[in-house]
Parts: sequence; C-alpha cells; structure tokens
Amino acid sequence: MKSFTPSKTWPAVVGTLLLVVAAGCGRDSVKVYHVDTNDVAIATPTPAPAAMPSTMPGGMTVPDSGIHPQLKYTLPAGWKEKPLTQLRVASFDISENGKTADVSVIPLGGMSGGDTANVNRWRGQVGLAPLSDTELAQLAEKVEAAGLPADLYDIAGTSPGSGDDERIVGTILHSDNVSWFFKMSGDSALVETNKAAFIAFLKSVQFGELAAPSTMDLSQLPPSHPPIPGMTPANSPANAAASDKPTWTVPAGWQAGPLAQFLVAKYVIAGDGGAQAAVNVSSLSGDGGGLLPNINRWRKQLGLDPVTDADIANLPTVDASGVKATMVELSGTDARTGKPAQLVGVVLPLGGQTWFYKLMGDANVVTQQKDALIQFVQSAKYPAAQ
Repeated sequence: MKSFTPSKTWPAVVGTLLLVVAAGCGRDSVKVYHVDTNDVAIATPTPAPAAMPSTMPGGMTVPDSGIHPQLKYTLPAGWKEKPLTQLRVASFDISENGKTADVSVIPLGGMSGGDTANVNRWRGQVGLAPLSDTELAQLAEKVEAAGLPADLYDIAGTSPGSGDDERIVGTILHSDNVSWFFKMSGDSALVETNKAAFIAFLKSVQFGELAAPSTMDLSQLPPSHPPIPGMTPANSPANAAASDKPTWTVPAGWQAGPLAQFLVAKYVIAGDGGAQAAVNVSSLSGDGGGLLPNINRWRKQLGLDPVTDADIANLPTVDASGVKATMVELSGTDARTGKPAQLVGVVLPLGGQTWFYKLMGDANVVTQQKDALIQFVQSAKYPAAQ
C-alpha cells in the first residue's frame, strides 16, 4: 500500500479540477492517494511538477497537486503509471511488442454532456458514425465500477491519423453528481487483450471522501467534448452562491456525515436494528444537467430502468424558498449494497442554481424521515437571499 500527499496550493481558476500525481509504480498493488481535507483553492499559482506539461488548452497553467477525493484501485499487471495531464486523476500506459495503449480516469461535475454524446465522441475518435440512444443501449455491456452498476462500451475502428486498427473501451460512471470517465484506447489487439484487466480495474476502484466545490474551468475540456449544462467557469458570478453553504434547521437525530466530492452537506440517520439512511445535498449551476437525467441517475442507483419526460410530467411538488420544488419517490435495490432501499429526492431550482436533496436508505427509515426532509428543505436560507 502506497500513499501520496499532495501540496496545499492550487490556482483558484481550476475549480473542481483536482489532479493527483501518482507516486511510483508497481504491479498488482493497491494505490491510495491521501489528501488533507483542510486544503483550499487559493489565487496564487505554484510551479507545475517537472513531469507535467507547463501549459494546458487555452494557455492555462497546469496546477500543482492539490485536494482530491481518495482514489483506491488495484493496478493490473503490465500497467505503468505515467504523469498526469489536463483533467486526469489517474493515468496509465500499456506497452507490448511495440504496441501501446493509454488508460485515463477523469471526473467531471454533473451529467457532463450526457452519456450518448460522450460515447459518440469516442466513436468519432476511431472514425465511426454516431448512434442513437437505443442503438448504444443495445451495445452497452453491464459491468461493475466502484461497487456500482455501469455500462461499458467496446468501440473498434481505425485511427484517423495513421489508418491503423484502433480500439476504445470506455465506461461512464455517475456517482454523487460526478461523472467518472474510465477510458482505455490504443492498438486494437492490445486493448482487446487488456479488456479483462480493465474490467477488473473498474471493479477494484474505491472513492474516498472529500468536500469540493462544484465548479471547474471549462476551457480545459477537449474541443470535441459535448457541452456540460450544469457547469460554468470557476470564476463565473453564477457560481458565487454555490460557494457559500446555506443554513438549515437540522432535524433531530440527523448526524453530520463525511462529505464526498461535490456534496454541500451530508447527514446520516440511524434506525432500529442497525438500519440507516443518508441525506445528500448538492448544487450545480443552471438546471444541473436537466431534471430527467438526474432522476434517471437516481433510478439507476436503485437498479431501476430509465424513464422518459412523459413519465415525470406529473410529479408532485413542494413549496420551498418561494418556488416549486419537484419531489421524487423511488423504491428498488441499492446498487451498492444489494439491499432493498427507498429514495425521496427534492430538486429545487433557485437563483440560477439547482439544489438536489436526496434521502436514501432503509425503506422504514426513509418513510419515517420523509416529512423531516421536506421541513429541512423548506427551512433552508440561501446566501443570496439572506
């Protein structure tokens, strides 16, 4: 078990882009990246590590290492860690008989443009035409990533530059308002040989805990990346309200829990016989990627099939902060634990932001705490309105 502790300084413009420089490399070992949760973004830039490039797209200076949620994984045999660039929080090289492949892990806030647009972007990188939602759903392979169900796409084509056979195996995982992109690309035969190792790598991944703002500098995205409706530049006035935490009246029995990336607040609620539920609060600018994609993200967490706009046209609402907030109630199986679970969610658009309140866990606890959740949402006082 190895660990790396990044420094405490970042350029503030980087927002939620949080890069970790891997320490050393080895085979069949678990890598853990430790962070200091007291780290904050500051305006003074620091020199980039020698192994990283000195510029990024748009001429942006590469940030020094900074805070980032812990990322644990088992490194497959033959994979070698390499210096991080741009948006990556993990980066690997695979080489064999003169052939190479690249593996990257990139987190982005919200729905990050949508899975269809991103998978079709990957298809374009190997000279293939885009497909519809239905066509891509038929091609998706079911895998497990970080303990959650995810879709894997195996895309074979040719390199537009060299004309060589090229393959991309990629997975997009949505967790706590973060879209994680896992991608292996390169020589077709080598990627195919390492596909099983890639799937095992996905399964081994674990996310640690850390609070982080839900902003990032969009200039760092590749030109081909689809628009991200829920994200705006870190220095945008639209994100000013999101940088300050609202105040609430916290119901009795709710205990503050550890924050994960992009969460504004978290509370843990204990029930009888060890039963438990948790309340997560997060915020994104604009519509946060849209009501339907976020509801379908919650449905996926409970092992439920996606729905359409028509299915959510008549959802109930509650009054909060002078606006109508949408309520969502779901029952299913927690994809992480395999146990029956219930979810009550409230989506509140306010002042150019969308606030997401999610109560999820043991069905009895959630049922008992539903009214408390509504009162909690209604008690909120947001910085811009105070």
